[in-house]
Order: sequence, then structure tokens, then C-alpha cells
Amino acid sequence: MPLLTDSTDYAFAQAHFAPERLWDFFEGDRSSLNIAHECIDRHAGDPTRLAVRVAHADGRDEALGFRQIADGSSRFAHWLAQRGIGPGERVAVMLDPSLAFYVAMFGAMKRGAIAVPLFTLFGPDGVRLRVADCAPRVLITTAGKAETAAGIPGVEVVVADDAWQAELAALPNSWQVATRADDMALFQYTSGTTRELPAAVKHTHRAVVVLMLAALYGTGIRPGDEFFCPSSPAWGHGLAHGTLAPLALGVTTGTYAGRFDPVRLMQALQDYGITNLSAAATHYRMMRTSGAAHQFRFAIRKLSFTGEPIDAETLRFIDATFGVPACSMYGTTEVGVVLVNYPGATDFRVKPGSLGKPVPGLRVEVQRADGTPCPPGEIGEIKVLRRSAWVPTKDLGKVDEDGYFHHAGRADDVIISAGWTMSAVEIEDVLLQHPDVREAAAIGVPDALRGQVVKAFIVSPRAGDAAFARELQEFTRARLSQHEYPRHVAFAAELPKTPAGKINRRALRDAEAARPPANA
Repeated sequence: MPLLTDSTDYAFAQAHFAPERLWDFFEGDRSSLNIAHECIDRHAGDPTRLAVRVAHADGRDEALGFRQIADGSSRFAHWLAQRGIGPGERVAVMLDPSLAFYVAMFGAMKRGAIAVPLFTLFGPDGVRLRVADCAPRVLITTAGKAETAAGIPGVEVVVADDAWQAELAALPNSWQVATRADDMALFQYTSGTTRELPAAVKHTHRAVVVLMLAALYGTGIRPGDEFFCPSSPAWGHGLAHGTLAPLALGVTTGTYAGRFDPVRLMQALQDYGITNLSAAATHYRMMRTSGAAHQFRFAIRKLSFTGEPIDAETLRFIDATFGVPACSMYGTTEVGVVLVNYPGATDFRVKPGSLGKPVPGLRVEVQRADGTPCPPGEIGEIKVLRRSAWVPTKDLGKVDEDGYFHHAGRADDVIISAGWTMSAVEIEDVLLQHPDVREAAAIGVPDALRGQVVKAFIVSPRAGDAAFARELQEFTRARLSQHEYPRHVAFAAELPKTPAGKINRRALRDAEAARPPANA
């Protein structure tokens, strides 16, 4: 029986996949499984084997070996034990990718504690909300971030400095893991505002087995790949698909630390000889708008994206720059990856702008409000069949005649005007095709006659005047339906983003709702 990594072809995946075969990649089983052992320790026999390459924003490159992380994380497990921090207790880690980050995260899971990675750009309110929610015994961070977390009751804030490293160095570099597959391993927070905290998504050690679906068919990782994911490991994509999945397969992964710079990213892609890139849609868009891609030589053979749809102009940039199709990987933190484009599969046609087709063995449908499936072309909610029940994704979509899924925005991003249903995503995609538009967001705003009308927010280097607004309206009407255009256009220096880098339409809607009426 061939291994599931023996081919990237779509037909091979359909013929040979079975859920139980995902366990073939691991030493553990349902009675004894530990993420840190599977991702790090079992690959640490060769002291020269590279686990992670970190491209720092300041130009530094950091290379971390499996043995180096294995030794450090074992020492950290002993460090936790000395403090009486045991299985099931939370250990928060607010660090950029670095040796200290991987030592603390994997060391917590070795101990049987629950690792909680936190985004380093959270402000005091964001940190306090999450810390209050998960109640960690200790928070590992930098000196610069320690003040942000200082004074939170019940949590010890520890700075990962030279003194801390010296403290760890005096401890044993081996640890015997003792966790079961269904023991809790990770809490991961989705992005959100500090006014409304999303619930932590809780992952057991078994989650690393499920991640193989995304690794095999969403990012297309195979032994021998030079892989890179610039998303922060504080977020689902960077943690699950950029860190745990490649390491579990023994593949070296690359990541980015510090303030994001698309030119620095492209430099790393060239210098590291990256052949498999998985990034957020925003990363590709920023590479395009930097205008610097022509300065670099790339070796990309597989390329995937997630987070939100990519506009048509950026898809054209990817095709011209990397010469491989942009493969969407769609899912949510709660349900995992469910729709993919099988990167590297020579027998799978990637439709530009589509979400692809379901991962092997999974049933996905677009459904109406009454739960019946939508016919091709009709917009409904994307749902996934899990344990004989349909699980909503809260995303809108449609299926075409060939069985490919297409995204139509979040369920609360649909705009209904005078009985017409419009997708914010489609309107934004057209606006982004205008040469003077750098960023665009569309929302529905109240209208006495039509119920709602479209309002577009535009970031542009061009002066935002009435003539430019009319030009954008006509530009959109000419490419969509006559009714499907922004009746209101506002210009902004920047658009609100979630911490994960997505445009935050909800913040725009909230700001509009708070505005006084025009005749007030």
C-alpha cells in the first residue's frame, strides 16, 4: 500500500485516502500521542537536521535544528514541573517566532500543559481579555511586552531573556511524554476586536493527525519541499499549517518575525530556495503592490493561500511572478480545512478565484436557509457534514457546474438592496481591478428607499474627490450588473484590519452605525 505522500495527484488522493491512514505518519496512537514528540523529538536524531528558518524583519536569518528545539523544550518541561505547573494548566507564550517561542510552546505540550500562543501585537486590553479567559499559570514574553501583561491577577509574567535561558540550560535535556491523543494540547484564539473576544478554539494532541489533511491536499507538503509560511504562529494558519503540519512530516518550515515587509519576505523566499509557499491573501497583495518582485528569482513549485479570497489583479500577479497556480485552501479554525485545490496535482485544474473541491472523504454542500442544497450558481451557506450533522461555516458560497466551490463573503457580508442580493467580495474584487485602487472594502448601509445600498471604502494614492468616486461607480457598473455598484464611496488613508491582517468589515459597519443621521 503506497504512502499518502507518494503522489500529489488528485486521482491518487481519491483512490488511496482513508481517514485511518493519517495515523501512518505518527509514532503515537490513540492511547499515547504528544504533539511535541511527533513534531520535534522523533526527528531530532540528526543534530544537523533543520526544523525552522526564521526571516527576521531586521534582515537577520535564524536557523533552528530539531535537536536544538527538542533539548530546549525538554528543559522547559522540567522548568514548568519545578514550578508545580502540571498537566491541563495553561502556559501562555507571547513571543515572535524564535528559539524561545518553540522551546516554550513545545515544552508546555511535552509537560502535558496547554500551550496558548498569543499575538505579539495585542495591546493591553487584548492581552488581558485572553489571559482572563484562559487563566494561564505563567506567560512567557519579552521585556518589551512584559509591561503589557504586568498586573494581570493570577499570572506570573516571565521574560525570555539571557537569565531565563541560563536557568533552562541547567536542567535535563530529555523528557518522557505521557499524554493521550484526547488530552488537551493547545488553545488558539481567532482574531477579533478587544471589545468582543472570540472563544478559544481548543485542540487536543489528536489535532496533529487531522492536520495531515491540509498538509497533504491544502498546502501539498511532501518530503523534500522547502516550505515557507509567513503567517504568525499565533494564528490558525501560521500555527497549524505553517508550523505543526510541516514539522510533523519532518519538513523544514520557514517563517517570518517582526513587522511584515513584503520585500524582506521575497528576499527570504529567494535566499532559502523556497519551493512551497503558503501565505495569506494579504501577503500576496502586498508583494504585488511593492513593485519589487522583479528583483528576485523564485523557485516556487507549489503555492497556496488562505484567509480570504484573492482579487483578480493579484491572481494575475501570482501567475506572472511565480508561474504556478494560486491554490486556495478554505476552512475555519473550528472545522479545519475542507476545500482545497491540491497543489502540485498535475491532473487537477485550478479554477482562478475558486475555493476548489472538498478534501478526500469529506462532504461539503452549499445550502439554503431551510437546509436543502442549492443548485449550481445559487448562493447559500457553506456547510460541512460532521458526525451525521451539518456544521455551518457562516460563510456564503456557491457551486458551479463542474463542482468547484466559490466564496461569496461572510454570511453577514451579504448586501440586500431593493430585493437584489449582492456579494461584498464580488464588488471589492472589481474595485481592486482599477489601477488606482490599492485596497477596497464594501458594506451595506441603510437606505430609506432600498433598505440597503452599497458603500465602498477606498485606499488610493490618487486624490479622493467626487470625480474619482463617479469613475469608480461607473467602473463597477460596467463589470457587474447595473444595480450592483457602490452608491456611496468614501476614501480613507487605511482600512481597519483584524490582527490576522484581514479587512475588518464589521468595524466599518459599526462605525457607520455610530454615525449620526445626515439630517441630525
